[in-house]
Amino acid sequence: MSRILTAAVAQMGPVSRDESRVQVVDRLIVMMRHAHARGAGLVVFPELALTTFFPRWVLDSQDEIDSFFEAKMPSNDTQTLFDVSRELGIGFHLGYAEKLTGDDGILHYFNTAILVDQNGVISGKYRKIHLPGHAEPQPNQPHQHLEKRYFEVGDLGFPAFRSMDGIMGMCICNDRRWPETYRVLGLQGVEMIMLGYNTPTTNPFQETESPHLGMFHNHLSMQAGAYQNGAWVLAAAKAGTEEGVHHMGGSCIISPTGEMVVQALSEGDEVIVAECDLDRGKYIRETIFNFDAHRRIEHYGLITERTGAVLPPEI
Repeated sequence: MSRILTAAVAQMGPVSRDESRVQVVDRLIVMMRHAHARGAGLVVFPELALTTFFPRWVLDSQDEIDSFFEAKMPSNDTQTLFDVSRELGIGFHLGYAEKLTGDDGILHYFNTAILVDQNGVISGKYRKIHLPGHAEPQPNQPHQHLEKRYFEVGDLGFPAFRSMDGIMGMCICNDRRWPETYRVLGLQGVEMIMLGYNTPTTNPFQETESPHLGMFHNHLSMQAGAYQNGAWVLAAAKAGTEEGVHHMGGSCIISPTGEMVVQALSEGDEVIVAECDLDRGKYIRETIFNFDAHRRIEHYGLITERTGAVLPPEI
């Protein structure tokens, strides 16, 4: 018997530096209501959805840096999003910048995502592990990518959560490019992976890459991860030109077969919806990618020992 979860991905157009939390949350609520009107029981919002993508700048004031972070969730400004979730009976995934005081008494800063169920209750949290970019500004670049400056590496691993009648997982932006992300979640039997991303159309640090490859690699990594682990992937992007930097968009819903079910057509606020059968990937996990039957991790090291490690050429 199929388990159908109608799910929506809510792509966001640009968020300006001076746009308030209240204004952004109002945009999210409009899309949440739109998703609900189309039958969705879950809506996925992007990475760092509540603010502009601030790691593109060198920020010297700690007060200014802290202004982009949330000290609690829900906060006063985001409470209405939780209230509408509960009112409509729709869950949501939200990416944001998180600030908290740890058990060590030290302030910690993370790039975080939460999963909220149809009752408006947080049922899962993830903190980004694969931080791209640099800790120090790079000279002669049109914009910076300083996630390593503003965020710590996530400390929660890749947990899976039972929520909304399924096994759910999360990752954020650059995590989607790494096969380990999907495999660790896949080993926990995950059926749906949600993620948000803010990805520039062109990367100033990869001058040799043709621009068209950016979107190709964006979708390729997620489609491969979906198929090889028999899981749905719901990906929500920030899109369009935000504070002078163009973001690629390409929000999508990918089935466990690796096929693109639906993709955003614009570079603005847009909601896409698909009926997701949480049992769709079961045959993949039980046949082609049956880890217990076919995965031979205990032999990988032995094979390397026999063939010898291939060293890179000397330059």
